[in-house]
Amino acid sequence: MKWSWKLGRFAGIDVYVHATFLLVIGYVALEHWTQGRSLAAVLSGVVFILALFGCILLHEYGHALTARRYGIRTRDITLLPIGGLARLERMPDDPRQELWVALAGPAVNLVIAILLWAWLQLTNGFEPMRQLGVVRGAFLYRLMIVNVFLVLFNMLPAFPMDGGRVLRALLANRLEYTRATHIATVIGQGMAILFGFLGLFVIKSPFLLFIALFVWMGAAQESGLVQVRSAFSGIPVARAMITNFETLSGHDSLGHAVDLILAGPQQDFPVLEGERLVGVLTRTDLLSGLDRQGREARVEDVMRRDFQVVDSSEMLEMAIVHLHDCQCRTLPVLHGGKLVGLVTMDNLGEFVVIQGALRPGKQRA
Repeated sequence: MKWSWKLGRFAGIDVYVHATFLLVIGYVALEHWTQGRSLAAVLSGVVFILALFGCILLHEYGHALTARRYGIRTRDITLLPIGGLARLERMPDDPRQELWVALAGPAVNLVIAILLWAWLQLTNGFEPMRQLGVVRGAFLYRLMIVNVFLVLFNMLPAFPMDGGRVLRALLANRLEYTRATHIATVIGQGMAILFGFLGLFVIKSPFLLFIALFVWMGAAQESGLVQVRSAFSGIPVARAMITNFETLSGHDSLGHAVDLILAGPQQDFPVLEGERLVGVLTRTDLLSGLDRQGREARVEDVMRRDFQVVDSSEMLEMAIVHLHDCQCRTLPVLHGGKLVGLVTMDNLGEFVVIQGALRPGKQRA
């Protein structure tokens, strides 16, 4: 994710923090300075928000490590002002596995809350609820309350919260996966409308309006992703790949690549040495090379040597995963180590449209 800084790698997973996270730190510091007018108050506030996001990070590791048990890799975890984001390689195909992955995050917060409650019981550290606030109250008591809130909030039955995935997993035990997703999406968007109404006319809270927008967009995105997966399910790459394409040699000039771009729709080019694939020249790298070195520079000087490929027998779902991983728009397709085609985001989009037009209910008699 852009504008993110790497904090480290823990349990084999890279952890990043988004630049906008500094806004949260700044807001908390300002609130505590306004209330306490002391450096100690500011430091206390910053330490509390860091502890809170530590709990959120553990929440995301709950998802990630549970998914790992089912052979699903986590690309990375990013801390954002609205919480954490664990980017799983894919969601489990088995609804029961998805249920456990979804429940693992809130379960971590529940365990943290129980441990804090037990400690507060032992130390008699409880305070009246009326004494709690954003900047008031005992540190561990506030942290316990926030973890309880995280459990309740994340278990709302609406995407992208964990409760939406729990609901979908439960429905998918009895219904087809796409149908289960549709029902969970409708319920989630219904909750978004309710939050929006409350935020506008009852509580008049900008925070509720933000949650409403967040839930609505998350539900729509999840529905779209599942529809794409359904359209590609069980279809090999060979059925959707481009077979009429241009290639380059590492000794070709960038000017020759420019001529090929202007002559047709292809934007990225496989680079061959004989019949062996040795690189990929993307449109972005071509423009950068032209700017730095001009038309006479050679393709091998600017091409990508670290690239991903997909086998023609793999399913299209995996091609989408590879495209997402490399953050590129084109994947070379190999068969027996030999280049046989290309898969691009554009031709996958066209494939979805054509598959939709060819559905049995739409075919002519």
